[in-house]
Amino acid sequence: MSDVVLRMENVYKMFRKGQVFNSLRDLVPALTGRMFNRQELNAADRREFWALQDLSFEVKRGEAFGIIGHNGAGKSTALKILSRIMKPTRGKIFVNGRLSALIEVTAGFHQDFTGRENIFLHGAIMGMNKREIRSKLDQIIAFSGIEEFIDTPVKRYSSGMYARLGFSVAAHVNPDVMIVDEVLSVGDYVFQQKCVQRMKEVIRGGAAVVFVSHNLKSVAEFCHNCLVLERGRPVVQGKADQVIANYMRRQTAARQPDQSSGVKITKVTVRNHEGECVRFESGEKAWVDIELSARKPCQKLSVSLYLSDSESHLIFNTSLARLGYADFDLNPGQVFRCTFELALNLAVGTFHVGSLVFRYDNETEYDRWLQAATILVSSSQDIRGLVNCFPKVVKREIADEQLKAEAKIESLA
Repeated sequence: MSDVVLRMENVYKMFRKGQVFNSLRDLVPALTGRMFNRQELNAADRREFWALQDLSFEVKRGEAFGIIGHNGAGKSTALKILSRIMKPTRGKIFVNGRLSALIEVTAGFHQDFTGRENIFLHGAIMGMNKREIRSKLDQIIAFSGIEEFIDTPVKRYSSGMYARLGFSVAAHVNPDVMIVDEVLSVGDYVFQQKCVQRMKEVIRGGAAVVFVSHNLKSVAEFCHNCLVLERGRPVVQGKADQVIANYMRRQTAARQPDQSSGVKITKVTVRNHEGECVRFESGEKAWVDIELSARKPCQKLSVSLYLSDSESHLIFNTSLARLGYADFDLNPGQVFRCTFELALNLAVGTFHVGSLVFRYDNETEYDRWLQAATILVSSSQDIRGLVNCFPKVVKREIADEQLKAEAKIESLA
């Protein structure tokens, strides 16, 4: 028996841009308008838009497969085809077993039904029978964390409660294939961690997961393999870390440095002890390699290193000069290389690495590349913010102040 439980083979999906006329009443005025505007009547035949082109991949049992790309790249279309919400224009889809789609976790909820009633309704929509739902009812309610309100109509729920309940039902379907679209961001941080752990349990149980997210750190931590979609076409596919590194390099490669500058930054890479790397553990050492090339004679140069957070706020910078290293000169055609060693005492998050070529004595900036590389920092501890102070708890106690006061009075007596 093959381990492959999901496969897409050369899948294409075409849509039509512009207006779609469903009645003669709408079509006749539109055609008349085109005639008066001297537009060709066959212009509609050239409105085809290919949302997916030649998409192929497969996922085995116990694997998580990621799909990344910009908005409009075709990710959601691919998931809707996998979920059988849409049919492909061309190509084949193979699914071996029960499929659960977490594309819209609360789709199918009835506003006037209670949370408990919606569990049965939503579970039935996702392919569970009544006996199966009853057997898992207590688990679903406990997982959602809204036991107190489970017999309240969901129209009175907050958006967070709504999403919690929807995810709880979907996460207990026990599918062979699970389709997940950004829903691991529902609820607060504690509930998100429960979602991640539940997804990992699903994978350990032998299910396959297809995961779409803009959070590259989540994809790197969660997925074995992934692919990048660009305008509906797969551009790179392979091991998650390698694909994400390639994707981020493609985002920074479009930089257009000042051609009149005498020096340009040509390369910035980040590596660990094994080689070029994207994903690091908090506290791990990293080495940043920076390369410059000269077009004109330039004197008294120094190189700065920058770190910024996901919102482009500067969180760290240093330079060769400030670390005590002498400035240097470059002649046309010469290349300068340097390496900074860093201890990444950063909290969990996405961080950008950048560089600046500068002359201090006359404050001349030659080139700046503030998002030359991106790194994803993880931690086994639940730490937040920007830095990791590596906390330890050295004391925990519960004291009854009333008993302490009585003991003190007795000792005085």
